[in-house]
Amino acid sequence: MSQFRIAIVGAGPAGYFAAQALQNSETEDRTFAIDMIERLPTPWGLVRSGVAPDHPKIKTVSKVFEKIAAVHNFRLFGNVELGTDISMSDLTSRYDAVIVATGSSLGRKLGIPGEELKGSLSAADFVPWYNGHPDFAGLEVPLDCDTAVVIGAGNVAMDVARMLALNPAELDPTDTADHAIAALKKSAMRRVILCARRGAEHAAFTSPELRELPKLEHTNVLMSAAEVEAALLRVGAEPEKDVKNNLGAMELITQKEPTSHERTLEFEFLLAPIEIHGRDRVEEIVLGINKIEGNKVISTGETKTIKCGLVISAIGYSAEPIDGVPFAQGKVDNNDGRVPHSNIYAVGWAKRGPSGVIGTNKSDAAEVVKLLVDDLPVLPKNAGDVSDLLKSHSIITQSHWEKINIAEVSAGEPLGKPRVKAVVKEELLKHAGY
Repeated sequence: MSQFRIAIVGAGPAGYFAAQALQNSETEDRTFAIDMIERLPTPWGLVRSGVAPDHPKIKTVSKVFEKIAAVHNFRLFGNVELGTDISMSDLTSRYDAVIVATGSSLGRKLGIPGEELKGSLSAADFVPWYNGHPDFAGLEVPLDCDTAVVIGAGNVAMDVARMLALNPAELDPTDTADHAIAALKKSAMRRVILCARRGAEHAAFTSPELRELPKLEHTNVLMSAAEVEAALLRVGAEPEKDVKNNLGAMELITQKEPTSHERTLEFEFLLAPIEIHGRDRVEEIVLGINKIEGNKVISTGETKTIKCGLVISAIGYSAEPIDGVPFAQGKVDNNDGRVPHSNIYAVGWAKRGPSGVIGTNKSDAAEVVKLLVDDLPVLPKNAGDVSDLLKSHSIITQSHWEKINIAEVSAGEPLGKPRVKAVVKEELLKHAGY
């Protein structure tokens, strides 16, 4: 029997599904020893630090991750940073294959004047801030204004807008970071406007997310019936399934009886950001008014100005480059997951860019692992692993993570929360027993 050693860099959904695919590919003659390397002391990636806290059902996929981690040939190397503690060459020389599953963590810029002002943030910073990511716990989020503008037309933009427009008391039973709940409760925010560059039919929201909006108990949700009707006319009698479902969900929003809550979430389509104005901080944003002609979005030449104190852009992500791995167009340069002329592979957002939902990573990882298995030599390298390089390092193993998990869950129980997240690295290491 041959046992091949595989390193997976990144402990998010793509990494775990890659590990699962490897486990499912074992035969009587071939097994896999899997080492998962994660920069943070905590695994689960976006399931921990990206999924909106008021959507706890999505986080239940972590139970699948824990089953994958319980298999005897799986080891977690948390609190280990590639490029600082170890190098890619350390991995490629020791392991039969290396799978990059580091996701896309850098927010794309709007590229407009005023974007550098205080109060202009990327969702790539704001989302991990309210989710308790240690790197963003100290982020300054100015919430002393009554109006925020969110730029984007995907689920991340909607999550950001909804988190700002909710009554913060609704977050008390969630695992939202304590510092974020405290800041949101002090907030003067009452109006949140989500602006999309294209028409309603082009929005990348998913219909389940849209269908939840009319159920918000303390927030008015406003969408123009005329804009939705115009979009329906443009797509014709037989639109694509996702477009049809989205527009149907938008129709339900426009048909909801008006409410008089003090908090409002508004959707505006065909608006593109041009510049942000302000002396020392964001005071207003100027948006170009677009129109659709012949299925193309074009500028009308007219503008609209919205007074606001906070602008959050959610227009996509790109992957953070890794020394020793070729990158192009914001992701690992790969052919169907293979990195040419190497034993490196890529899965998830690092491979394909920021698209799809968490479940998309399962089929994606399975396809890449099939290629990886086909590429393996007859015999493994038997060149060891990285544990010898990390002897004096505070590695978070699976058992250490279980201690952190228990501590957080125990802290949440008396408060009716799923957990209270530790957001400082030293506190996480203390929970782990270091």
